Amino acid sequence: MRLDKYLKVSRLIKRRTVANEACDAGRVTINGKTAKAGDRVSVGDIIEISFGDRTVKAEVLKIAETVKKDEASELFRYV
Repeated sequence: MRLDKYLKVSRLIKRRTVANEACDAGRVTINGKTAKAGDRVSVGDIIEISFGDRTVKAEVLKIAETVKKDEASELFRYV
């Protein structure tokens, strides 16, 4: 699955366009490497997102095309 779509589906970032902008600005990394919006995400990857002075680190546990809001937190866990 594309990184921007995963960030939206998992609700780490609320909108896909915002996820695209974060990737273009170089604020998102996968396993320590700067990621583009089209990069593939797989189970076990560590995604790191920089929001201003805060950094969020999450491990991918599951990948799903669609998920309900209540179940979105099951797709990842904070590291």
